[in-house]
Amino acid sequence: MTGATPQGERSELLDALRGFALFGVLLVNLRSLSLYDLLPADERAGLPGAAIDAWLQPFMAALVDGTSITLFSLLFGVGFAIQRQRAASDPSGTRRYLRRLALLLAFGLVHAYLLWWGDILRYYAVLGLLLIPLARLPDRWLAALGVVICVGLPVWLQPVVPGLLPPQIGSPESAARALVAFRSDELGTLLSGNLERDLRMRIAVWFLPAYVLGRLMIGAALGRSGVLEQPEKHLRFWRRLFFSMLLVGGGLTVFFAVRKAGVFGEALPWLGSEPGKMLMRLGRFAAPLAMGLLYLAGLVLLYQRPAWRRLIGQLAPLGRLALTHYIGQTFIAIVLFYGIGLGFGGRIGLAGTVAVSALILALQLAASRWWLARFRFGPLEWLWRSLTYLQVQPMRRSKVLSESTRRAR
Repeated sequence: MTGATPQGERSELLDALRGFALFGVLLVNLRSLSLYDLLPADERAGLPGAAIDAWLQPFMAALVDGTSITLFSLLFGVGFAIQRQRAASDPSGTRRYLRRLALLLAFGLVHAYLLWWGDILRYYAVLGLLLIPLARLPDRWLAALGVVICVGLPVWLQPVVPGLLPPQIGSPESAARALVAFRSDELGTLLSGNLERDLRMRIAVWFLPAYVLGRLMIGAALGRSGVLEQPEKHLRFWRRLFFSMLLVGGGLTVFFAVRKAGVFGEALPWLGSEPGKMLMRLGRFAAPLAMGLLYLAGLVLLYQRPAWRRLIGQLAPLGRLALTHYIGQTFIAIVLFYGIGLGFGGRIGLAGTVAVSALILALQLAASRWWLARFRFGPLEWLWRSLTYLQVQPMRRSKVLSESTRRAR
């Protein structure tokens, strides 16, 4: 096999799901890229719309933040599994898969060190290697082990790891230094500040590898099982998943929201005991995973209805250019918010970032439709595929059609 997957074999549902997840990731990432997350509390309180932000912040924390990275990671796991399955009968399939991951790692490192410290692609690339030996596990065991790793492992390590970390890793002083660097109009200051922030946050968010690996494993199990490639044949599975995750994820989300609001008061003193604290940590790691699976199942079920299929399918062009748009979002944000660009960073609150995110999504969606009417792949997708297959892939649609016509004759 010397060429990439033909366009006709692509799943519109998977592409639409990637587009939906990409919008959620943009909502989360833009909070940091707009410098809002780096602002001290007094500056946030002085922003226009601060009263709206106070309501919006817990809403996004419960329904967007962890859920978005969950859905994005699950779909990467699905993609990795499908790639491995398609290459199973090809002797060079494993080497091509490894090249694909190596190239993804290169994209991620360049993105992280030269543009934005919050890059997630390097985690997918490195942890994707572990899916090779784990592929021997049955689907259910792979998914179950993924849950244990992304929920249980961080909870088990939580009492130990934070005490081993260097002091001041996630401190306000660190955020203040990053804010100064990103507001600077000097490229060197920006790059050094970005590198420092990246190194600090890789340590501070120490549980992220387990968080991501478990989700990749669950996604790989879903991808291998065929429930996403032919969802209409597995509606019972998707309904059961939806209602079980609604019970778990929805229940935990509501519980944590009302507890934070002080509704329980002192009614649950046992939560302060060691077993209670352990259960709380389990719940906090389980909630975003359950909510991400709830979103996935809900979208799959809605997609089976013609009206919803047309609506959800509108996001497919965005998902087909996911890599280009993911990195492109960083470029747009730097131009808008960093000191080397227009310098609007730290001037808008959460409501403003949501509005800007919606505008960026609309622009990227329009650009996706225009681009895909003329080309087979996005720019970075084309580069990724060409280097993966060690062969320049045909880019223009007209060229593909002419070659197909000649072969037919």
